Amino acid sequence: MAANDINCEEALKRILAFIDHELADAEREGLERHLSACRSCFSRTEFERHLKGKLRDLASHDTPGTTRDRIKALINTF
Repeated sequence: MAANDINCEEALKRILAFIDHELADAEREGLERHLSACRSCFSRTEFERHLKGKLRDLASHDTPGTTRDRIKALINTF
């Protein structure tokens, strides 16, 4: 592994920032290299990207208050 390569643990910590385009260029490039070689982390990234999209779609609909409250409670547990 090269000095600028990252492992799975480091990749998983950066996935959400990667999806949100919040990583510096060097970090983004390192994560992209890892994702191109690691099917597990790539799959997790795609799952998180899909989940964020679904949550974004829900926010644009008139969601019942109880559903909104449950989602907020789940988010606040982290």
